[in-house]
Amino acid sequence: MSLEITNLRKWFSEHQETTFADFFKFLQFKTIATDPTYDKDTKECAKWLVSYLNDIGMETEAWETSGQPVVFAKHCKAGKDRPTLLIYQHYDVQPVDPLDLWKSDPFEPTIREGEIYARGAQDNKGQCFYSITAVKALFSLCKEFNFNLKLFIEGEEESGSEGTKDVFTTKAEELKSDYLLVVDAGIPAPGEPAITMGIRGILTGEILCRVAKDDMHSGGFGGIAYNPNRALVNALASLWDDSGKVAVPHFYDDVQKLSKEEAESFDLEVSEEEMRKEFSLCSFSPDPGYSIGESVSIRPTVEINGISGGYAGEGFKTVLPATAVAKVSCRLVPNQDPEKIEKNLTEHLLKQMPEGMDVTITMDHGAPAFRSNPDSLIAKLTAKAYEEVLEKPCKRILTGGSIPITVELAHLTGAEVVIMGYGLDSDQIHAPNEHFGIDRFEQGFLTMGSIFSQLHES
Repeated sequence: MSLEITNLRKWFSEHQETTFADFFKFLQFKTIATDPTYDKDTKECAKWLVSYLNDIGMETEAWETSGQPVVFAKHCKAGKDRPTLLIYQHYDVQPVDPLDLWKSDPFEPTIREGEIYARGAQDNKGQCFYSITAVKALFSLCKEFNFNLKLFIEGEEESGSEGTKDVFTTKAEELKSDYLLVVDAGIPAPGEPAITMGIRGILTGEILCRVAKDDMHSGGFGGIAYNPNRALVNALASLWDDSGKVAVPHFYDDVQKLSKEEAESFDLEVSEEEMRKEFSLCSFSPDPGYSIGESVSIRPTVEINGISGGYAGEGFKTVLPATAVAKVSCRLVPNQDPEKIEKNLTEHLLKQMPEGMDVTITMDHGAPAFRSNPDSLIAKLTAKAYEEVLEKPCKRILTGGSIPITVELAHLTGAEVVIMGYGLDSDQIHAPNEHFGIDRFEQGFLTMGSIFSQLHES
């Protein structure tokens, strides 16, 4: 039997009950790899994946790292003269806090109005599992296929992939591939096909201001102690000028601008009206001189992700805090070096601080931006697969998010890269009530199946 779309649809229909039973089991593992409390769950999930993929017909093993295991699977019987496809995904998930905002247990998958609600339902277990299901269908419908297939499923994407990178030196040869699909992205809207040809880089960090050992009475110490909240907000406010541009020296020096031809090859349009309607956004901050679509894709940013210091609970407490803390992040574009940005950002913030204030700035991790070739063979195959499934022309887009490991994995494998997926901005992937549509799970399955079919017949 062939991998034609009608056969894939029939196979999915016949196996839908067992597919979602298996998917729900996958979702029940509490794979919050950033929290040591869930270390056992995370490792158990890796073991389950190894067993599941072996049962399908892949040669699978868990590669141990200094953090969570990498699940690596392969089926390379087509030979060295045939193309090799590597699929990247992750099985770890974000924390679930605040738990009281969830309408159902985040680790007990629930279906409501055609959407599966659970932590990881979309990011990335849902996208991972429709790909695995397509591999299962591949073995079922096509006993021998004419390309080599590898899967790389890590357990630390949500925390920077630091342990995962251990395998880059020891397993480099096994990861060599012609094509790399990073299945951890989305489409602009339901039924609107698009492949992602670039992501922004990232730099994250924390700023801690300390003026005393303990919190103080604001009556007794107001006018004596320099309030660290004041020092912190003044420094943070200095990150932008009056026009809204980032004021950190040399921040824009290396920003790579798109050529006219490049700009025409990507769809950079984002509707302000849709943003207002879908997310109740009431205020916008595009990079001066750029649209919101350009600002979220080809321009860098600095953001304040959180601030704390003193008392902000119910009622009032006349406290002068001992410390104030802020979390900040930068999204970077091609040619910007995270290390240079870190140095310039740190120096700029320190210059804003008052004399004597104890300031500690800690940068966690950084990764450069990535841009791939929209005219590569894998880009054409993937676009064609989307068009076959959704029956609309496929756009080529750039996304504002970051998948830090992509650059290193692309360099290590030597592969042409496409970032793809069926996520939506409204899936609440890092928030309570994360969800993923059953229809999009099937569309992802069909799209992966179509890619396999094209590689098999090429």
